[in-house]
Amino acid sequence: MKLPEDYIEDPLLKEISSRITNGVRISEEEGLLLYERAGLSLLSMLSGIVRRRFNNDFVFFNRNFHIEPTNKCIYNCRFCSYHKPEGDPESWEHTHDEMLGIAERFDDTQVTEVHIVGGVHPSHDIHWYGELLEKIRELRPGLHIKAFSAIELDYMITRSGMTLKEGLSELKKHGLGSVPGGGAEIFDEEIRKKICPEKATAERWLGIHETAHSLGIPSNATMLYGHIETYVHRIGHMSRLRELQDRTGGFNAFIPLKYKKANNSMSHLGEVSMIEDLRNYAVSRIFLDNIPHIKAYWPMIGRKVAQMSLMFGADDLDGTIEDTTRIYSMAGSGETNPQMSTGEICRLVREAGYVPVERDSVYNFIHTFAL
Repeated sequence: MKLPEDYIEDPLLKEISSRITNGVRISEEEGLLLYERAGLSLLSMLSGIVRRRFNNDFVFFNRNFHIEPTNKCIYNCRFCSYHKPEGDPESWEHTHDEMLGIAERFDDTQVTEVHIVGGVHPSHDIHWYGELLEKIRELRPGLHIKAFSAIELDYMITRSGMTLKEGLSELKKHGLGSVPGGGAEIFDEEIRKKICPEKATAERWLGIHETAHSLGIPSNATMLYGHIETYVHRIGHMSRLRELQDRTGGFNAFIPLKYKKANNSMSHLGEVSMIEDLRNYAVSRIFLDNIPHIKAYWPMIGRKVAQMSLMFGADDLDGTIEDTTRIYSMAGSGETNPQMSTGEICRLVREAGYVPVERDSVYNFIHTFAL
């Protein structure tokens, strides 16, 4: 697809647009210019060209549920509304049997994935989590287990005295199928010092994902936006993801995560607008030219914004969720009981003019629904 010759007046944006439509990688400087100077209509058109290059008119989702072992955490990130200290009435810590009970609720449901993430518990090591994976695999042998952010992995592997390769190999043996993208936040170290000073470094996060990829464990990547970061920080973050993807090809999807203001120590910042959400989706799709999927995580941004994001480069809506996550509802998301049926997801996708596709956890097609 080519844009009309007179559509863009800004010569720099015209040159960048030509590169994008011709499938040429843009630089960090050009990505920054898109953030700063491109209008929403242009971003929608350009990101649409890139998303169709990857995924035609398909929009993906899966049937999934979450298990959140605990919200007790050794870290106290300033943006986090999820962490609660021992003794807080909103804190929890599930036993293996309780988590198996959550999984058993879906025995008669066609779910294909369980997503396991939570706080970094001070007492749980890799063997505790490995045993949990084994039990889930015994209960549902065909269920894909996507589990443990890089921050959780860093602590459990280090606490167990293993190298990253040893620890991830051990978890893979117990049933780990893929790794979610949480904990990346913003890679800039000065920003990390202000919002999550105790957390693993950007280098460690990237090293964990690179090691996972080397072992045949695919993963996702995230970026927390809309707080004290700038466009420069966002582009720098995505550039490091793009460089790693060039080396490994192990990222399935990129998920922009919007900072939500409720119940945390950064609440005074407020939240960025829906327009900024859409701008960020579009630039992410354009800049990350080697990551096949951009996910709009609807429990975080809401169904309507997620639907609109499909016109700004997103091609994945995550899944049915089944009211099993509290991470964003505790931060003030409007989706207080997040669950959608396949019919509801398909309706949102069709209304936006796209074709719904049920996928598995690594984006193999399970069922294509008629438009």
